[in-house]
Amino acid sequence: MDAAATRLRVITTAGESLSGADLLSFALDHAVTESGGLGGMVHLRGPGSCGLLLTAAHGLLRTAVRNWAEIGEASGTAPARAAARGTPVWKPVETIEDHTGATLPAGGGLLAVPLIAPEGTLGALSVLMAPAEEPTPQQRAAVEALTAWAALRLGQLPADGQQVQSPRNREGPRPREEGARRPRSGPAIGRDGEPVRSAGPEGSSGTALTAPDSMTRALWQMSDAFFVVDGAWRVTFVNAEAERLLGVSHALLGRTLWDIFASLRVDLAAPGLETRCRQAVESGAPTTFEMRWPTNQRWYRMRLVPVPDGLTVYAADVTESQARAAERAAAERAAAERTARVTELTTALAQALTMRDVVAAIAAWVLPPFNASGLVIQIIEGRVIRVAGSVGYSRAFLDKIDGSAVTTISPVSEVYHTGKPAFIGSAEEYVARYPLMSGLPSAAGKAAWAFLPLIVSGRCIGCCVISFAESRRLNGEEQTLLTALSGLMAQAIERARLYDTEHTRAKELQRGLLPRALPSLRFVDTAARYLPASEGIDVGGDWYDVIPLSGARVALVVGDVMGHGLPEAATMGRLRTAVHTLADLEFPPAELLNRLNDLVNDLGENFYATCLYAVYDPVSATCTFACAGHPPPAIVRPGQPVQFSDCSPDPPLGAARPPFETCEIDLPEGSLLVLYTDGLVDAATGDIDDGMNDLARVLSSAVLSSGLQPSAGTAWRDGGRTGCGNESLARLCDDVLAGVLPDRQLTDDDAALLIARMHAVNPEDVAAWPLSDGPIAAGEAREHVRDQLARWDVDTLIMAAELLVSELVGNAVRHAKGPIGLRLLRGERLICEVSDSSLTTPRIRHASETDEGGRGLQLVAALSDRWGARYTSAGKCIWTEQQMP
Repeated sequence: MDAAATRLRVITTAGESLSGADLLSFALDHAVTESGGLGGMVHLRGPGSCGLLLTAAHGLLRTAVRNWAEIGEASGTAPARAAARGTPVWKPVETIEDHTGATLPAGGGLLAVPLIAPEGTLGALSVLMAPAEEPTPQQRAAVEALTAWAALRLGQLPADGQQVQSPRNREGPRPREEGARRPRSGPAIGRDGEPVRSAGPEGSSGTALTAPDSMTRALWQMSDAFFVVDGAWRVTFVNAEAERLLGVSHALLGRTLWDIFASLRVDLAAPGLETRCRQAVESGAPTTFEMRWPTNQRWYRMRLVPVPDGLTVYAADVTESQARAAERAAAERAAAERTARVTELTTALAQALTMRDVVAAIAAWVLPPFNASGLVIQIIEGRVIRVAGSVGYSRAFLDKIDGSAVTTISPVSEVYHTGKPAFIGSAEEYVARYPLMSGLPSAAGKAAWAFLPLIVSGRCIGCCVISFAESRRLNGEEQTLLTALSGLMAQAIERARLYDTEHTRAKELQRGLLPRALPSLRFVDTAARYLPASEGIDVGGDWYDVIPLSGARVALVVGDVMGHGLPEAATMGRLRTAVHTLADLEFPPAELLNRLNDLVNDLGENFYATCLYAVYDPVSATCTFACAGHPPPAIVRPGQPVQFSDCSPDPPLGAARPPFETCEIDLPEGSLLVLYTDGLVDAATGDIDDGMNDLARVLSSAVLSSGLQPSAGTAWRDGGRTGCGNESLARLCDDVLAGVLPDRQLTDDDAALLIARMHAVNPEDVAAWPLSDGPIAAGEAREHVRDQLARWDVDTLIMAAELLVSELVGNAVRHAKGPIGLRLLRGERLICEVSDSSLTTPRIRHASETDEGGRGLQLVAALSDRWGARYTSAGKCIWTEQQMP
């Protein structure tokens, strides 16, 4: 009760400045709202024996309002009884009928409360309620309080009259904009109950506006505005609607029409109105036109009819009819736009490949015509509902609905099981139909939905949910159109889902064939990028690799199997494995490609591949490589522009005839070696030479901007040199890809990029000696090792290193031929190398207990972490590695 009383105090305070018709309409609106009624009416006593005249109405059909426009005080209706008795009257609707046929819709009841002022009962305020049960005490109290307040306010008006509107519009009560004051109109009613005339400019009085004759009264009550001017353009008559149109705050009779127009600023809104009036009088012919009235901004159809002593003006409000015409035109335009968008949607869906493309096409061509704000594509996977794509929803909400069971009672499940669309026009309807999901509308921020089944080949694969931010009831045409569009969307979604599945599998296969991570090396920093083709689902055969070799050397390889598809990807995997195997055997680049060519020839006539295999030696700071049909590497030396190797490549593997040419280039400290596949340099222009020029330009700019361009000179890693690290190279790879392939443009070929930054070995970390022929060589080797390791402060390795070099040199003296050399290399590991001119490589023997020899290499294997042999240009080299302390 306290809340209701407070609300009534707020309402009455807000209406203190109102009077007349505005006051009655205000009181009626809030009486209906506070009592929960369906609508209401206000009747006032008319002049003479007119009975009760309808003055205001709210929420009622115009047919009912017409029937209740005037009721007799003895009619027995609820308003008549309340006005006669001076007490509230409640009456069910089915009994509300008199000889005039004044009826209201059945199923409710009418509560009428008299408007009692100090001078007597002015009329009655009535509220239509449903169901036809007596109102509660709270409802009665609200209506009676607002009625009493309005009656008291009416009784406090000045004695010269009370302005009350009595609408007679042929289309029923005219709606009022929210927050706007209702325009004042109608006759001034004096305390004697009779209308009084409006005062003229001099304050003289004339004939009353409601003369006893029926014609004057009909003109006064007609729904159109009507006024008359004489030959001097002075107003001689206005009816109630004209008084509202021209302004009741001024005396109208006797004033010139031009003076009234000037006060209303009519000339600014319709500059030609005065000219039209004068032309009508001069020509004597009626004229009709439409204009927007400046005071209320409504449209009127003005009809000027000349009469012998002046001009009569009719003004019919056509705002609603114009609005309906505008709505029809807008609907026709919308239909045409929707038809065009359907065509555009069909084209867009035909071009869409992935689910993301399909969602984007639906969002662009379906949501705008229907003023929708959200889209969710939900796919049924087994018994689970998955979100496949969305627009206009938060990630938190999508996570909430993703993975729900298809057996859950929900609109998506209903659509899935029935195969029929579901349209929900409000959040209240959603909650009523699905009470267990009452929190979803507020979580989604949506108020209306269209759930469309996605049916492909007679089976439902999911649901397309189109949502609206405001409550909305889709009409039959809109529902039919969305249902038809769901068929197009279903076909595109199914096609995109299959594409995405196959594409994902292909990419996973390809990623599995490429290196999971590049090795972290002391003398070579590396970073790589692989960019798959953006068109088609076939995988490519591009690959890259970084392979550590003996002697701190590093092998860099990049290749490309020609063609796309699973056979090409499988071939790429086989070649990559073969390169690893051949690299571990320490084959030089040309020999490795020779053996790789034999492998490709064995695969068949239709398999071809390009490959570039390079070996970097940090001791000599040189790189040796061989190329089979592959683009040449890009080289960035300190202080120099980007260059490409000028070595001519041999034909691709599978078409080449060995031997392969070997090239050697110098790569001083800090140099960059860039290996790539043809997909990077011919994707944009289609011409590999132009692509290489673009790569050089982009690479130069990216190196300069990244700060990786070293100055000429030597800076050693262990002498204060700061390496760029793999992270800087990774950013350089991204910059190069972004520059050569902007916006990841559509390509039909994969692209691989491998960038390596070279670091030369510090001369202080390398020691080499020639050894004498004969048995004394072992002693010399032990002495060199002992002295050098002492200088390097790694005494803990001296004993094992002495034994290793003694055994290796002894084998060289015994089984090979000179000259014999010894080299020590300090890095992450201690590397000992013994070289000779023999091409025979040693192997471990299984010596018996009685054998006096054959255990040397077993000792080498036991004392070292790794050991092996490789061929050199002068013979072979046996090497061992020990972990540095």
